[in-house]
Amino acid sequence: EVARGRAIIPSNINHPEAEPMAIGRNFLVKINANIGNSAIASSIEEEVEKMRWATLWGADTVMDLSTGKNIHATREWILRNSPVPIGTVPIYQALEKVNGKAEDLTWEIYRDTLIEQAEQGVDYFTIHAGVRLPYIRLTAKRTTGIVSRGGSIMAKWCLARHEESFLYTCFPEICEIMRAYDVSFSLGDGLRPGSIADANDEAQFAELETLGELTKTAWEMDCQTMVEGPGHVPMHLIKENMDLQLEVCGEAPFYTLGPLTTDIAPGYDHITSGIGAAMIGWFGCAMLCYVTPKEHLGLPNKKDVKEGVITYKLAAHAADLAKGHPAAQIRDNALSKARFEFRWEDQFNLALDPEVAREYHDETLPAEGAKLAHFCSMCGPHFCSMKITQEVREYAARESVGEEKALAVGMAEKSKEFVAAGSKIYHDNLTPNADSE
Repeated sequence: EVARGRAIIPSNINHPEAEPMAIGRNFLVKINANIGNSAIASSIEEEVEKMRWATLWGADTVMDLSTGKNIHATREWILRNSPVPIGTVPIYQALEKVNGKAEDLTWEIYRDTLIEQAEQGVDYFTIHAGVRLPYIRLTAKRTTGIVSRGGSIMAKWCLARHEESFLYTCFPEICEIMRAYDVSFSLGDGLRPGSIADANDEAQFAELETLGELTKTAWEMDCQTMVEGPGHVPMHLIKENMDLQLEVCGEAPFYTLGPLTTDIAPGYDHITSGIGAAMIGWFGCAMLCYVTPKEHLGLPNKKDVKEGVITYKLAAHAADLAKGHPAAQIRDNALSKARFEFRWEDQFNLALDPEVAREYHDETLPAEGAKLAHFCSMCGPHFCSMKITQEVREYAARESVGEEKALAVGMAEKSKEFVAAGSKIYHDNLTPNADSE
């Protein structure tokens, strides 16, 4: 798969702390967690803790998107403590070196930044080489324009100089650096749609064509490559993105941000994007970049990171199930069996988030003995469907009759009990109050 270009193993020769793993559509769907400071929030300690926290909950890779102070030191601490591949967007640090003036960027400054980060051990770089001068005008009628930070930086550089992007013209030189350190490409979608209204437009697909061209160039120069995708895409347009990427990019791994399936839920974009992520993962996407509840609103904290990771582990697993990936269903089967047999501790431990599962159970049944009970607070001891099913099966086994006959006998017995109790629909402890009449 790696030799064919359908998968990558991002593993810089200078990042021995990481455990190599494969990203490709014929492997389990992977998830990435973004961390990083901004000019007005966070510290090195907080970002290292976010990385540890993200990997604890299941992030397969982490991207350091720091744009504030101490970018080099922050990245160094993250790399030296990370057991998973680390990705970056080198244009952010290059921009810092020219005091935030995009028009002052040069190929030489960018090249030195690539080498600096490769020497540190970064495993994959997002490089927005598909943002070309002719494509920028295609975004003029968009609702939200260019929403990618890297894409907007390169668009501003191209317009200020009226020149083709140096990331595009110097791409062979970039490949030589990547190959020397075994850094993988993550070809950035700088013209991705930032709203449902802009999904699958001319600018997005023009860039995708260029990313396909650059993928083949990278392969010719022995570089591992994945391709980034949107963004904001309604459900009925998601499959078109996946199918076109496979065709244009020669089946190189696709790595998408969501996509978000609606724009109306700030504060819940981990859910709007989780829907799209599960769908595109099912259609063949290799890695899903998480979205947290803070998306569009602010810098995520530890709580947001966990919520984003759990949501995307769920989406990736749902996609693996839908694809029929070998062994994907083993955990589902184990948890379902534990649920049916009322093995509460096993249910908790098999859950994506054991802490929350245990907390929600104990909210209404806090006693330790409740973890041995054959019911939960949803149905109580008399209305648990699984408990009733078990009783039917036990009766059938005891009386040596089939399950259908046991059900009929059981129903007849319940009918007699109802009549014997006075044919009352409500008993004293279940009498409706005045508000429900």
